[in-house]
Amino acid sequence: MTISFEWTDDHKLIRESVRDWARNEAAPKIPEMDIQQQSDRKLLEQMGELGFLGVSIPEEYGGGGFDYISTAIVSEELEYVDSSLRVAISVHNGLNSMGIYQWGTEEQKQKYLKPQAEGKKLATYGLTEPNAGSDVAGIETRAVEDGDFYILNGGKMWISLANVADHFVTFAKTNPDIGHRGLTAFLVEREFEGVSTGSIKNKLGVRAGNTGFINYDNVAVPKENMLGELGEGFKIAMSCLDNGRFTVAAGAVGLAKASRDAAVKYAGERKAFGKEIGQHQLVQRLIAHMEQGIDAAELLVLRAGWMKNEGIRNTKETAMAKWFATNVASQCADDAIQVHGGNGFSAEFPVERFWRNARGARIYEGTDQIQELMQGQYAMGYRVDKPLRMPLPPYTPKD
Repeated sequence: MTISFEWTDDHKLIRESVRDWARNEAAPKIPEMDIQQQSDRKLLEQMGELGFLGVSIPEEYGGGGFDYISTAIVSEELEYVDSSLRVAISVHNGLNSMGIYQWGTEEQKQKYLKPQAEGKKLATYGLTEPNAGSDVAGIETRAVEDGDFYILNGGKMWISLANVADHFVTFAKTNPDIGHRGLTAFLVEREFEGVSTGSIKNKLGVRAGNTGFINYDNVAVPKENMLGELGEGFKIAMSCLDNGRFTVAAGAVGLAKASRDAAVKYAGERKAFGKEIGQHQLVQRLIAHMEQGIDAAELLVLRAGWMKNEGIRNTKETAMAKWFATNVASQCADDAIQVHGGNGFSAEFPVERFWRNARGARIYEGTDQIQELMQGQYAMGYRVDKPLRMPLPPYTPKD
């Protein structure tokens, strides 16, 4: 195994492209969007036009054909500016498009994956319900066979892009008597009769992004829209989370770096007791711990990305990266507020938004406690990953 920490030309180009757009085009709009709790679909459309929404999808399906490290770079640079931008990558690309790429039929890839990778359609992922989050077996949405269709009834909650997405990967019980083994995945379009959505306001964080609910009222979903096979929903949901958690972890590195940079800037400008506060050792200590956490989190993300590129199952490693990186981001944001003192408590400075945004990542796509249990079970040998029927294809370099 060869280990290299040198970025390829593609990686450098992608980082420069995303950084330029995010910091110059998106960043000026974010503070007001956050205050107004209003997302901007135009920003999402621009992300699609620039190729961010399909960065690691093969070119034959409308994507950029870049490797999974590139997805991490996009996620990191977007969340450096605001979590709402990275969330779009997580749900559109990680949870939905990668799921279709991994589990979909050729017809499904042409109909749904290609326009999503091209940025012409927006997509999201519907797993969480009012009474089912970490307990996937508690899902109450039902899908009943009816001729050439499955009739879908139920509701999803805390769904990113719920009120703006065109396509949904959603999960429903086709056999409610056997718990998570009775779960099946479906591709649902907003235009299907009986689909309705709404937004959730007054969230703690990610206020510049849309989060909401989806209701299914006797929605007729064609049988050809079943993703994977009957009863494979749980496996599909978990494999999609492997991809989504990877983007969350990478994004958390970006948020942690943004917090560190804000703290360094402020500490170099603010004076107390006759000198810059950055010269005080306790401030240096806070910033040193940020550096330590960022370095370790970034390495965990790169390990998971390498495994994805090689086509190696990475559930354990991606979960570890997500667990660690999101906690680092949360601590960095908290420490950045401390460096700012009273100013850190004000929306005049970005660190209070960073702190609010960071907190959610320790809940969605697997809580801290779920990640902790997983790692303990792996270490004890109680949890062993089996090969998937449809493993994520390894990255194939472009000609």
